[in-house]
Amino acid sequence: MVGTGGVGRLLARVPAPWPYVLAVFVGTKVALSLVGVLTLAAFDEIPWAPPPDDVLMRQQQREVSPHRWLSLWFAWDSFLYDHLARMPLDQPWRDFGFPLLYPFLARPLAPLLGGDTTLALLVVANAAFVGVLYYAHQLGERLLTGATTGAAGGSATDGGGDRASRRFVRYLVLLPTAFLFHAALTESLFLCLALATFYYAEKRRWPLVGVVGFFLALSRSAGFFVVLPLALLLLGQGGYRLGPRALRGYLRTGWPLLLLPAGWLTFMAFCRWQSGDWFAYKHAQEEGWNIRVQNPFGVLWHGVTGTAPRDAVRVWIAVVVLAVLVTGARHLGLPYLVYGVMMVLVPLSMGPPVYKSLLRYLLAVFPVALVLASWARRPKVDVWLTAALALLQGVLFVVWLAYWTHFII
Repeated sequence: MVGTGGVGRLLARVPAPWPYVLAVFVGTKVALSLVGVLTLAAFDEIPWAPPPDDVLMRQQQREVSPHRWLSLWFAWDSFLYDHLARMPLDQPWRDFGFPLLYPFLARPLAPLLGGDTTLALLVVANAAFVGVLYYAHQLGERLLTGATTGAAGGSATDGGGDRASRRFVRYLVLLPTAFLFHAALTESLFLCLALATFYYAEKRRWPLVGVVGFFLALSRSAGFFVVLPLALLLLGQGGYRLGPRALRGYLRTGWPLLLLPAGWLTFMAFCRWQSGDWFAYKHAQEEGWNIRVQNPFGVLWHGVTGTAPRDAVRVWIAVVVLAVLVTGARHLGLPYLVYGVMMVLVPLSMGPPVYKSLLRYLLAVFPVALVLASWARRPKVDVWLTAALALLQGVLFVVWLAYWTHFII
């Protein structure tokens, strides 16, 4: 039997930052699951919960598992991903509107879990969340402690060392709907890959950036656009010099960035193979969700001036996120500012249907956590900001548990 001292020595051998990363993952998982089960038990006594239009989802959750600590992490799109994870490839696909990396990662894992594709989806999402915490810590260490070479365009330094990177991780998991990182959805996978591309770009490991970026573009349509801030980061590493010689250097170093559009073209080729239509995903979104590309600023204005109150609340939160990014731009540098703004505007370009999922999509805007971590260098600010965000996330988590999921997803 290993004693307490033996456990301590064993943990001491685990390289940093894994003890902290795993502690955050387990801590948030246990806390949220406990709150979730207790809250759902309390809702059992309330006759108006859940609302009638979500009864179907509640039934689907029971089919996933009778254990609420497990089933509460499945909602709406989770069941669509499960459908995609089960569909045989030897039959034509005609009704899918999602990039396929997430459900396809669950396919080889499901046989190891007794053929349970829903559980496989949850395992993939939670493994990706561990990756989010790891890459956030590593990237935060470079951007907030002065370890970066300046490629980010002027990121502020923080003499706190590991404290600064941990603060970034903390604010990332305190974002309003960050509890969705634990859910069977694409949020954790997309953000894990996005953070990894920026981390490896900061380290100038561009072939690895290309490989990770290829899968990033396969994880969500917005992944294709990350090539722009990564290209800006590459230019920053070269001092934004122009001219034939400088351009040859950029091309010689940054050619792996072409793998990002290649990832999206691979998905389009799959659409062509399965349905005979390169744009099958686009047509499925138009027919199923009435999604059409629009001016994001027009959609933003429509949201804050002429829509339902709960839609306006979601859009105003997006406005606040944009305001934080712009106000804290000096802490970010151009590539991260551009990425953050894009991750707000790209979803809005899908038109008003995005209002229902906007709070979910805003989780991709990790630079806002960098800004908050920079602002919170003063302990008093850190305490109040942490408390306010924890309270906000707690309220939204209760909304999620009350099955008012259309407010979030």
